[in-house]
Amino acid sequence: MKTYKVDLGGIVAELPIIPLPSGVNIAFFNLHGNVELTEHCGKLLSKSVADCDVLLTAESKGLQLTHVIARELGHAYYAVARKSKKLYMQDGLEVTINSSITTGREQKLYISRHDAELMRGKKVGIIDDVVSTGNSLVGLEKLVEMSGGTICKKAFVLAEGKAAERDDICYLGVIPLL
Repeated sequence: MKTYKVDLGGIVAELPIIPLPSGVNIAFFNLHGNVELTEHCGKLLSKSVADCDVLLTAESKGLQLTHVIARELGHAYYAVARKSKKLYMQDGLEVTINSSITTGREQKLYISRHDAELMRGKKVGIIDDVVSTGNSLVGLEKLVEMSGGTICKKAFVLAEGKAAERDDICYLGVIPLL
């Protein structure tokens, strides 16, 4: 299997190259289960979002990363946008987003009333593993705005393709679309 190597602030990750149904190949990055890499990336990114009052991420690969960052910053809570509406979210907020590069279809993101209140009037840091097309990010930005929060920072482990040209995000490494 072909791979792509990327240096993430001192740890080199070897990412498998995976074809998507669209015909594009990606260097697939997966934090799930990788304690060492998640801790490393979370600690590095926490420096970039230290001035944020609260963090927001989307399930699922951003969860453990955001947990590490929140712990490093001393935050008791962080907000989570879910991809399906859970029972405790009936009085929360929802947005529809265009397809991300990996899902290839329209999706919804949901947050609970608790998480919306957590962001109200606060400087919010948006955290995720990879930014590519920015469609998921647009959904997270809408949720912050709908909650009455202010977007303070947007931080990712990796910027994929043209996302690396954005000046409104911070990231640890860059991967190409292949």
